[in-house]
Amino acid sequence: MSINWFPGHMHKARKEIASVMDEVDVIIEVIDARLPQSSENPLVDTLRKGKPRLKLLNKSDLADDKRTAEWLEYFNSLPETTAMSLDYTQKKLINRITDICKQMVPSRSNSDRPVRAMIMGIPNVGKSTLINALLGRKIAKVGNEPAVTKSQKRFTTKNGMALSDTPGILWPKIEDKDSGYRLAASGAIKDTAIEHEDVALFAAGFLRSDYPERLMERFKFKEMPAIADEVLDEIGRRRGCLRPGGIVDRNKASTLLLNELRSGKLGKISFETVGEWTEKRRIAELERIEAEALAAESEGKRSEEHTSELQSQLES
Repeated sequence: MSINWFPGHMHKARKEIASVMDEVDVIIEVIDARLPQSSENPLVDTLRKGKPRLKLLNKSDLADDKRTAEWLEYFNSLPETTAMSLDYTQKKLINRITDICKQMVPSRSNSDRPVRAMIMGIPNVGKSTLINALLGRKIAKVGNEPAVTKSQKRFTTKNGMALSDTPGILWPKIEDKDSGYRLAASGAIKDTAIEHEDVALFAAGFLRSDYPERLMERFKFKEMPAIADEVLDEIGRRRGCLRPGGIVDRNKASTLLLNELRSGKLGKISFETVGEWTEKRRIAELERIEAEALAAESEGKRSEEHTSELQSQLES
């Protein structure tokens, strides 16, 4: 199953962001530390026009510390990019964000004009919570579900930074199938737009592969089931998600697994690694080169056929 979610307000938000980007000095991009690449909207690079970017790996308290360190090293190696991990208990770090942004735009911060920052990110990644923390008061509406913010809003911090909050936007087509499932499993896509059981089966298979000890401990497995379907059924049996006759209620078991995964009850978990994405990009580049070669070969054959046809017409 391919997972995509791009309602009308996201298309409108994309156009609005593009229209005001020239008025922005720095981008604060909030991504999910559990899935840093999958939660990085490719539209941000297109829209930011080379402006400096502060990448905040939010929800780091839910993410695998080792994998987060690897992602920070990778992101900090990119041009015009500063990356930091974040969770909202880190008050001192949050208070430093304004100064960090000012350092990234020295030409602006050395004048009397405030640095203008735009906060961007996918739905339910914590943008509005960050704004409230930066302002020191509840201004932006916060909700534990995607698509709470529906339009751009502007604020000024007490230490002189102009902030623009934007709606969480995904992109029209999520090319990588794994990314779609990871976004759904993390809660970035509304539950009404996904099939719970499909996403839970993906999550069960991932946990069985990458974090088997967490599954065994959390759900008191005596031995690890052989496949994802059996993992979900065993969770259902052990947590009482049963229908008459002892049949596992897959919908209830799916909801239970996803809720516990999202809330951190299974421990600190990250869905992806730098190495995995390095390999994905390598394969994608090879496929691109192969496709271009095939296209060139096809074009060459058409050109030869056209030349041969013209010669035949001239000879006749």
